[in-house]
Amino acid sequence: MNAPIFSLKDKRVYVAGDRGMVGSAVVRRLAREGCTMVSAPRGVDLREQAAVRAWFAANPVDVVVVAAAKVGGILANDSYPADFLYDNLMIEANLIEASRVAGVAKLLFLGSSCIYPKFAPQPIHEDALLTGPLEPTNEWYAIAKIAGIKLCQAYRRQHGCDFISAMPTNLYGPGDNFDLQSSHVMPALIRKAHEAKTAGAESITIWGSGSPRREFLHVDDLADACVFLLQHYSAEEHVNVGFGDDLTIADLTALVADVVGFAGRIEKDASKPDGTPRKLMDSARLRSLGWAPRIPLREGVADAYAWFCAHHANT
Repeated sequence: MNAPIFSLKDKRVYVAGDRGMVGSAVVRRLAREGCTMVSAPRGVDLREQAAVRAWFAANPVDVVVVAAAKVGGILANDSYPADFLYDNLMIEANLIEASRVAGVAKLLFLGSSCIYPKFAPQPIHEDALLTGPLEPTNEWYAIAKIAGIKLCQAYRRQHGCDFISAMPTNLYGPGDNFDLQSSHVMPALIRKAHEAKTAGAESITIWGSGSPRREFLHVDDLADACVFLLQHYSAEEHVNVGFGDDLTIADLTALVADVVGFAGRIEKDASKPDGTPRKLMDSARLRSLGWAPRIPLREGVADAYAWFCAHHANT
């Protein structure tokens, strides 16, 4: 592997969203890089420009990772479109502009694979951005994330800022949101399977046909990719971060049930939406730089389930 083009050693690093699943994983990974972590108190509302600018002015940092976002699954996105669009636009715009004003040396913006068209060619290459309509159930979040990518590109062109963007595939792992009303598919399945096992239920029900295909990446692999990109990448093109393989929701449900120990039936609610038919990332750009994921899906699901049992099993 080539030597880093940007060293994190002795740098002051702010991970916006460091209390969330992604942000906390990035903080854990950065602990090995000899940098100093800087955290903003809960009272700093990232949607408020004045508050963000004041915090940056009082807390000089060298590196910013934008992992803060309002996130949720299909139900949450469909129910609160204004919140998902407005909050995410404000968070990213305030952090990116404040980083420019403060002279931050490097910024990494984290997006989402939902930025791509609903029927993008598979696997999805970075060039598929803005080539077709988005999936309607999460287009509000996607539009905000697309704006973040374009902000980073614009700031590179106009201001010469070393701001880069990475687009993770579906993530899971310790610190995930297991609330069935707002969670993504992986934590929702883990919770459903666990509660069904505990209650002695005969079946669990999944949304839609079970046929959509999804790719999943453990959050610790993403964190490792984030550190790698900070050190080794500097260009305006965003970079996909994927696992490299996908499976159907039905097969994922069977895997989760097996890991959790639920042996009942898996039923499908065809009245609920499927979402995008397939979402597999083309991560060749990142792999060509020398990075690859390390955590197999079954091992990762077992890790996520262990964390759930330790923190949420009785709630």
